[in-house]
Amino acid sequence: MEANHEALTESRAMESRAAETKRYAAELGFDACGIAPAGPAAPEGRFAAWLENGFHADMAWLERTRNVREDVRRKLPGAQSVVVVARNYYAARPEAPPNSGRVSRYAWGRDYHQVLRKPMKALAAFLESLEPGAQCYWSVDTGPILERAWAARAGVGWIGKNSLVLRRDLGSWFFLGVVLATVELEPDSPTKDGCGACTRCMDACPTGAIVAPRVVDARRCIAYHTVENRDEVPQAIARASGLWVFGCDMCQEACPWNRFARATSEPAFHPLPGHANPELASCAAMSEAQFDAAFAGTPIRRAKCAIFQRSVISAKGNAQ
Repeated sequence: MEANHEALTESRAMESRAAETKRYAAELGFDACGIAPAGPAAPEGRFAAWLENGFHADMAWLERTRNVREDVRRKLPGAQSVVVVARNYYAARPEAPPNSGRVSRYAWGRDYHQVLRKPMKALAAFLESLEPGAQCYWSVDTGPILERAWAARAGVGWIGKNSLVLRRDLGSWFFLGVVLATVELEPDSPTKDGCGACTRCMDACPTGAIVAPRVVDARRCIAYHTVENRDEVPQAIARASGLWVFGCDMCQEACPWNRFARATSEPAFHPLPGHANPELASCAAMSEAQFDAAFAGTPIRRAKCAIFQRSVISAKGNAQ
């Protein structure tokens, strides 16, 4: 009888801590928050098979951190809970002037890593305050964590056929943040898959990078080649990239769920002048110093000047 009472008390405490965490996440500006029990990130062998097929291209850090990514308890020993938050970044695309390129929507404003740093640190501090000696680790896509797998397990959304997380109220235009915590919280249930038989995202990809539902081959992905690839881009990929000079949104733009997208409440994610549709000729003529000055504090800096201008020159050719 006493054991049952203790179990009930602890269950209620877990529920209370989870509810408090979600309320605080909302106060911090996050649009959604979900919780999952710490453990393996995805069905056994799925991530390993993706790596073994070479779908990660030359992003060697994914292979190096493979074991940690497969189980977050290797990153934070004693982790009990994984708290996943979502922050909407959607903004309408400004009218494109003549002879301009296209930038992926997530990179139009300030660098989201910096924008989300303060609220993520605050959320982690809140979780640490729930129990004496509690520890946390937080990340916004820079740590060895499979964020999308955890978002699905925590009920923040489901993984769409383009491998991105989808929500019925936001579509896929949101950033994910993850906090690992040694505090035990009441977990949420996964969200029901809402893709059904739809394959619009797969059909929209001009390079066939979505080789199977929820499986993307980075070697064919325009976003990979315009952001990460430091080597030569295959001619077929360059031609199919059209006017994209940083990232690619074609699979997201084709998704029916994104018709429910609403404008972000975060001013820092609104498009900076010329960042959504940069003028190709001026970008092609930029010096490295000019590139750094023009895109300081934005995600576009990740591509480096040489990679960005390679994409710009390709877009100029495609425009002609």
